Amino acid sequence: MGTNKFEKINILINNLIKNIKYVIKSIPIGTKILLAIILIIIIVLVSISIIIKTENRQKYEIYSGANLDENKYPGYKELIDNLLASHPNWTFTLFYTRLDWNEVIANEGHSDSRTNPLNLIPDSSEYPEDWRCEIDKDKRFDNGTWLCTSNKAISYIMDPRNILNEDNIFQFAELKYTEGAQTVEGIKSLTEDSFLEGDSIAEALIQAGKNANLDPYFITSRLIQEQGRSGTVLSRGYEYNGITVYNPFNINATGNSREEILQNAAMYAYEQGWDSMEKALTGGVDFVKTGYIDVGQNTLYLQKFDVVNQDGELYSHQYMQNLLASRSEASNMKAIYEASNTLDSKLNFIIPLYENMPEEVSGY
Repeated sequence: MGTNKFEKINILINNLIKNIKYVIKSIPIGTKILLAIILIIIIVLVSISIIIKTENRQKYEIYSGANLDENKYPGYKELIDNLLASHPNWTFTLFYTRLDWNEVIANEGHSDSRTNPLNLIPDSSEYPEDWRCEIDKDKRFDNGTWLCTSNKAISYIMDPRNILNEDNIFQFAELKYTEGAQTVEGIKSLTEDSFLEGDSIAEALIQAGKNANLDPYFITSRLIQEQGRSGTVLSRGYEYNGITVYNPFNINATGNSREEILQNAAMYAYEQGWDSMEKALTGGVDFVKTGYIDVGQNTLYLQKFDVVNQDGELYSHQYMQNLLASRSEASNMKAIYEASNTLDSKLNFIIPLYENMPEEVSGY
């Protein structure tokens, strides 16, 4: 019975092929030619579409010393080579963003259509007057001590060529756990006289990083960046709805007044059940990993500037508004690596490349 079934299927297929051939033969030659032309055009258009999508797709490539087009990306190669000469164990990954430099700056800048700026600077005479954005020049944001940032300031801070040096390179460090590169002693060197001081917390930070495959030095510097060395009520404990909650990563700490910022951050901690510092640290690390690292924002730079389209969106998914945050955190991270004598470990740095970069490096 099985053989008869296959024979019947074979007969049906043969009859179908004969019918198709008959239909094709009955079509006039002119129509056949027209259909063939249409089919060729469709194939060409589909092929072009695939090529364009492939060319526009962001990609990563390990730098070999000879695979960086200096005409398209001026000024990068010499800076990377200088760092490699000083740190031969380091590796560099070229991140082709496929984004136009001027469009990136325009999208990161402030506009009439945006209620809150993506980038803020402290209201301080330390920064040039032209670092304040043209729109809302003197308007205060956040807790009243922050100003909207100009495109000139954004260009200076975002230009990778201003970062490819000993002082700032850790903005590009891949934030992964590296066995032997991050130590308890290193963390203790940074957390001394801070709210994170102590052997138990240093060991907990190392373990949290190992569990999440995150650089523990990054976790430590992020906490100090968010809380300061003395900590705040969000790291010492803040009462919300009758429960003392903790939120040392300042997650959802948004608003235009101190009270609004605290309430939003405390409500988030309350909803997560973070009624101890240990729970808040574990939950905060998981938040950063799933919310940022796992969607490709795996450097300090990429967490500040959302130029990764892995989640289908650009520019909107940033960890903080502070334009200078990644520079400050990078300085802390480098200090820990130096203190623990692990600066020359096998670390990887992810370097974003933009299209149509100007020959001249963005100035201060």
